[in-house]
Amino acid sequence: MFGLAGVRKWVYPQSVKGRFQRLHRWTGLGLQAILFLTPWIHWGGHPLVRLDLPARRLYLAGGLYTPADTAFLVILGLGSAFALFFFTSLFGRLWCGYACPQTVFLEEWVRPIDRWIEGDRGQRMALDKGKWTAKKVGKKALKWTLFALVAGAVSMTLVSYFAGARELWTGGGGSVEYGFAAVIGTILFFDFAWFREQLCNYVCPYARFQGALTDDKSMVIAYDTARGEPRKGEGACIDCNKCVAVCPQGIDIRNGYQLDCVNCARCVDACEGVMDKLHQPSLVRYTTQSGNWTLLRGRTLAYGGLLAALATGMVVLSAQRHELDGMVSRAPGSLFYVDADGWVRNSFNLRLTSRETATDTFHVSVDGLPEGAQVMVPPVTLEPGQQVTVPLIVRVPPDTTSGRTLPIKVNVTSRDDLLQMDATFKTDAEGS
Repeated sequence: MFGLAGVRKWVYPQSVKGRFQRLHRWTGLGLQAILFLTPWIHWGGHPLVRLDLPARRLYLAGGLYTPADTAFLVILGLGSAFALFFFTSLFGRLWCGYACPQTVFLEEWVRPIDRWIEGDRGQRMALDKGKWTAKKVGKKALKWTLFALVAGAVSMTLVSYFAGARELWTGGGGSVEYGFAAVIGTILFFDFAWFREQLCNYVCPYARFQGALTDDKSMVIAYDTARGEPRKGEGACIDCNKCVAVCPQGIDIRNGYQLDCVNCARCVDACEGVMDKLHQPSLVRYTTQSGNWTLLRGRTLAYGGLLAALATGMVVLSAQRHELDGMVSRAPGSLFYVDADGWVRNSFNLRLTSRETATDTFHVSVDGLPEGAQVMVPPVTLEPGQQVTVPLIVRVPPDTTSGRTLPIKVNVTSRDDLLQMDATFKTDAEGS
């Protein structure tokens, strides 16, 4: 972290083992498996997840989403945000401690590389304080090289979600894709090699507004002051400073609840390791500031209700969603024409957007017309995500309708879906 003099104050977290670190390892491995493997998985001939920005389309779990599906993306974004709020109100910074990419990469890559090359806390501190020797230069160069390799692999994986993994990793990507990978990789290398915990303390907005999301009944990591103090006296705390030495944020959990704490539970594992030898329960543990954890309370009910409403909206939209998006509008000009043979003609523009994941041919028909009516529309074959506007001409024999307006339905049929759109046919008949 930066001090008032603008000098980087390095944090040297000591390695620690325990039940929560084992949980870290398993969740970290699972999340990294999802990150690195997902771009390579295909469903229905397309990537499981791919955001194709130039074509403005999203492939997700076998479905194709276009700008017409913006409502889905809005609900998904809001749902993710309120899910974060909901779980934060219950379990504190659960996201920061176990699921945040920054935490996962630091715990699973950066700190293991630090320990492997430079040793544990004391050795790293001594190395950094010592003079620049050939051995020190070699260790730093090797460490930074490994950081660069990890940053490159992560950046290429992230860009794969936009450009396609197979094309990108086999040299088939464009200069823009590789340029973005280089920029992201450089930022990640800077984070791994130097910035680290400062991202949580100064850049990430979550640390700043989490105080508004939690209350005294939210789960946090806290020190048992009543049992622990006074230290080295009547209190149980022996002032071993293990909880401070293992903290990746460089804080002392014994000073009370702090926004810098990411709830990684390294201090819990450290204290449990010491107190177990003294046959006493840990002084640092998951708890609440009030001492009581309650599921049903004002903010959790509010966040839960919003989540339920968003989930209901998603289900309703999904039930109404078609593999084809369309709109029928009257062609500019007269409402109708009377052709030389006496037939009444209406002209429409039919705009269609395919959400199919494969090329498909669509058939257009019109319901609600009198017997003998003619429907003229060119064949419609659309590629995935393609949008076209085709003319639709409807002709009705003379003296076959009553009234000036005839309600009709324009049907567009695909292999698996039927889209119906309401329209009106205008005639030269007298009446309403």
